[in-house]
Amino acid sequence: MNTVRRVSYAFLCIVPFLNFTVVVGMRALRVPGVYQAVGVAYFAVIAVAAWILSAGAIRADAQNRKLFGLAGTLLPAPYALMSLLWVGLGPPWEATVAENEMRYLVLIFMTAAIVGGFAVLKEALSEAGEHSYASLGWAAIVLAGPLYIVWNTVEFGRFFGQEHAGTVPTAILSLRDTLDLLLSVGCILTYLATMAFAVSLGRVQWLGRWPTRVYVIISGVALLLLAFRGVPYPDAKSPPAPWYTSVGFIAAIPAVPFIMPYLLGVVLLRRAGNLGMNQEEATR
Repeated sequence: MNTVRRVSYAFLCIVPFLNFTVVVGMRALRVPGVYQAVGVAYFAVIAVAAWILSAGAIRADAQNRKLFGLAGTLLPAPYALMSLLWVGLGPPWEATVAENEMRYLVLIFMTAAIVGGFAVLKEALSEAGEHSYASLGWAAIVLAGPLYIVWNTVEFGRFFGQEHAGTVPTAILSLRDTLDLLLSVGCILTYLATMAFAVSLGRVQWLGRWPTRVYVIISGVALLLLAFRGVPYPDAKSPPAPWYTSVGFIAAIPAVPFIMPYLLGVVLLRRAGNLGMNQEEATR
């Protein structure tokens, strides 16, 4: 890769961590006019970096490059949406009711992007002759997607009811334990899907041996943390004190399981760009 593509790759790899530690987590940025401008600028930089890294793969004629480019666009899309819309949003217990409604609507679209990205990746892996692990990963994410969507839809209804009726609907409160179970299972299935697709990418040598092991190990550790945490999820109105001491809390934050798919998407963008560079050199 040339220098510009290397910088783009490095920047895209740290976007999720920038989001959680600075951009999204810094509530002081939530100033009208400021957070919109920061979000648009930040999103634009991410989009340009992705385009440079993939060398415009999404418009390529070659089927394999197009699949890499499309999967590499959809899998990182959730964190691009966070960068655009969640500047200064903070955790649910710091955000306003209206902001939390927007939070869960965005999470629904984020889930759809992840499922779509894995669908395209499964197609690319099938064309490369790898079916077993890709099929397992696809089965896991197809089950996880609806669970996420149901959980986020109910959470949206919770804050919508709070905004318009002044209180959380009783029906939603009565489903608290069931909803916690939905979220836990959705997170578990997402980590399992990531593990399966990472192994699948390793089998066709689109992901190196050690990177494959890193994806599997991190996803496995997240699963262990979820097991230690148990089913109950902290209420947004009464966070743990302090929340970071709760074992497994971070692993079950709804957007956290999307980090590893995001990074897989960045790898696919790089591969799509490399294929484009190689094809250009071959035609010279």
